[in-house]
Amino acid sequence: MVLIVIAVTIYLSYTGYSYYQTSLEERFYHPHYSWFKSSGIYGQGLGVLGTFLIFFGVTIYIARKRYNFMVKYLRLKYLLEFHIFLCVLGPILILFHTAFKFGGIVSIAFWSMVAVVLSGVVGRYIYIQIPRTIEGRELSLAEVKNLKTDLTTVLNEKFKLSEGITSMILSLTNEETSNSSKLTIGNLKSQLRNNNIPKSERVIILKMVKKEKSLSGKIARLQTMQNLLKYWHVLHMPFALIMLVIVIIHIIVTVSLGYKWIF
Repeated sequence: MVLIVIAVTIYLSYTGYSYYQTSLEERFYHPHYSWFKSSGIYGQGLGVLGTFLIFFGVTIYIARKRYNFMVKYLRLKYLLEFHIFLCVLGPILILFHTAFKFGGIVSIAFWSMVAVVLSGVVGRYIYIQIPRTIEGRELSLAEVKNLKTDLTTVLNEKFKLSEGITSMILSLTNEETSNSSKLTIGNLKSQLRNNNIPKSERVIILKMVKKEKSLSGKIARLQTMQNLLKYWHVLHMPFALIMLVIVIIHIIVTVSLGYKWIF
């Protein structure tokens, strides 16, 4: 999805490069002014499509998250990625719709949109730090701790590891010591190699240790991330509402000034 966003941005930049680099005072004389201007077929089309993508992305995500819309078919964690994709691509289209010319009330909508996108990126980072079920339900601290296994016992039974390696794994995966320990995955990798552990077994051991270490980190940060997510909602929603209200006002004012639907 990131590649799609990048590809669309490059295409739009390339297509209208000569127009966008022309000064605002001289754009009227550009041979493709009627096409690239905000009220032109191309310019207005980008605005309409961008607005639709944002509204659709927000609507379907809220419908699934709050009202269990198509709960059997839409997994929340995948829908979140789709929501973010649409709400990044949409603003990019709207940016080109404005032809990089915005002022007054439109500028408020634009910067609110930028704030929504940036806060959305931050929100996604916080969101993925909180362990969830495959359906997207947030796990409690007790449920997360139940996901942990007695890794050293499992690995010892399967690979007959030495006491030194077992101790190193315990330090790396214990949530109380992993942050203060100076040991790294690289140290463990070297130790496994020095003990002549076959490469195929080293890959399995390192994969299990990394997974358990990541889970330990999430357990240690769980309460902090849950609180951050609550504060994030307080900041994210107002910007989204401001953007929504101003976009509606923008459409009403545009139509009242005589600009009509061109398709």
